[in-house]
Amino acid sequence: MNFFEALVIGIIQGLTEFLPVSSSGHIELSKAMFGIDLMAKESLFFTLTLHLATALSTIIVFRKNISGLLIKMIQGDKESLGFASKIVVSMIPAGVMGFFLEDVIASVYHQNILLVGLMLLITALLLYLSDRIKTSTRALTHKKALMMGFSQAVAILPGISRSGATIATGIFLKSDRKSVTEFSFLMVVPIILGSMLHSILNASSFELTMEWMPILVGFFSSLIMGIVACIWMVRLVVLSQLKYFAIYCAVVGLWAMGYEIF
Repeated sequence: MNFFEALVIGIIQGLTEFLPVSSSGHIELSKAMFGIDLMAKESLFFTLTLHLATALSTIIVFRKNISGLLIKMIQGDKESLGFASKIVVSMIPAGVMGFFLEDVIASVYHQNILLVGLMLLITALLLYLSDRIKTSTRALTHKKALMMGFSQAVAILPGISRSGATIATGIFLKSDRKSVTEFSFLMVVPIILGSMLHSILNASSFELTMEWMPILVGFFSSLIMGIVACIWMVRLVVLSQLKYFAIYCAVVGLWAMGYEIF
């Protein structure tokens, strides 16, 4: 992988992590188009590195929310502690899946273009249906947080948009769109940081043949574009404009399936 390829893939990750079009699916499509053939675990490691960049994007964009939440938690504020507990609850499904199915997850991140295309079509359907749900102001409960967590776990599959699946789930459960979107972005941060730490601790279990400079180029391009996309996405969800991304996912999904089959 050269600098240009890493730059392009990093930009794609930064944009698509927050836009509901599946960042992992687009990364796999990009690798296939560039002819990048990494070992399965190396491919997953690079993907996690880009996800780490977008996790930092989330922290930067919501830094005031996060710092305010931490201060209130230290002060014993019940509402803030309740919000934090919802984040913990939402982590359980993806954490369990990542712990027990690590090798299976690594295998699907290896140019499985047909799967990506099919999952993008499912993402398109979720986005289209969620845009048809009337706006609600109901609170986000622990049960709803857990259901969003299950959606996040399923979104480990490349082609299923994590933000799209979790936001759609929250909307289907009649929660406030803005609150659901912000929660969706915050709930992934501990999962990504945990996954990256786990990957680093187990780095000795496989030989990393990639050079570090392309990894850093991908990281910083993903970080910068992630900040832009995160701010943009919150506004789009509130305005109920996910249907346009549904069309995009459907087109790319059909193209990916045709690319693999023909």
